[in-house]
Amino acid sequence: MDRKQLTQILVHLLLVFYVVVKTTDSVSDLENVAGKLVFYQTEGNTTYVRNTGELAADVPTETVFELVDPQKNLSSAGFTYTWDLGNGEVIEGADPVVRYQYSKPGNYTLQLKVGANEPKYTSPVTGVYSLDVQVLDAIKNIQLKGPAEYRMSHNTSLTLDVDGSPPMWACWHILTHCDPDTTMGCTLTMMYGKTLHVNHTFTTTGAHCLDISVSNNVSKLRTSFSLNVGRNRTPLFFVLSCAAILVATLAFIMVVGCRTRRQNKSQVPASSNAMFLKDSGGHTQNRLNLSTVEKGEKEPLILQHKAK
Repeated sequence: MDRKQLTQILVHLLLVFYVVVKTTDSVSDLENVAGKLVFYQTEGNTTYVRNTGELAADVPTETVFELVDPQKNLSSAGFTYTWDLGNGEVIEGADPVVRYQYSKPGNYTLQLKVGANEPKYTSPVTGVYSLDVQVLDAIKNIQLKGPAEYRMSHNTSLTLDVDGSPPMWACWHILTHCDPDTTMGCTLTMMYGKTLHVNHTFTTTGAHCLDISVSNNVSKLRTSFSLNVGRNRTPLFFVLSCAAILVATLAFIMVVGCRTRRQNKSQVPASSNAMFLKDSGGHTQNRLNLSTVEKGEKEPLILQHKAK
């Protein structure tokens, strides 16, 4: 931690209350008078002390002014307090405690004016303090987005949406079969937005648990998600493509086979045999049957006569 950061922390932890006396009386006895502001925020049954100038939005807040007066110079004084919250709201009263809440995140300047009426001084003693306050959204919800089932040996990306103000710190780890492991560390990730991407490759099937905690400067939330990991499956698109190719191949074979069978039935068998006959005159008659004539042709048989 460097000197600048240490100085900022000391300024936040001990808020000096500067005393101004509008009179000619000696103020040497008021030089040691100071003060500090302490912020308390209550969520449920838990109360948090905020002394770093950062508050949670939409959370009941109580700010207390504590006077530091070791010599009791203002022990009999009556005090008045004027609180300017920086959001347009001003609260006045005689109580050093103010209760309020910032409804929206953002940067505000809180100003406190303290007046002390001490009888031994002829004029009131006043002090003014100004503090820059950063209001953040508390982490209220962590949501996991993804499928109902994951696959083994695949590089899987898990997306988590965090309802809170960045910057945030996320600490996560995945438990195989949801068995708690006190020796297992977590992966620490700095979030500058509200979305966290977790990359993981599952090596076993069955039930797994994603254990995660997210925190910012005003809140912390821890939760766990159940993950079901199954074996790898052949993609449906690949199966349908293979089935379509197989059906098309079988259909082509059937079409080709049917066409060949139809052509064979439509043809008349060919014969190269010739019939030799003798007529009554002793001449040889050669009759040639041309069976290559296509079906539907009406050509007569050719008769050839040769004399011996």
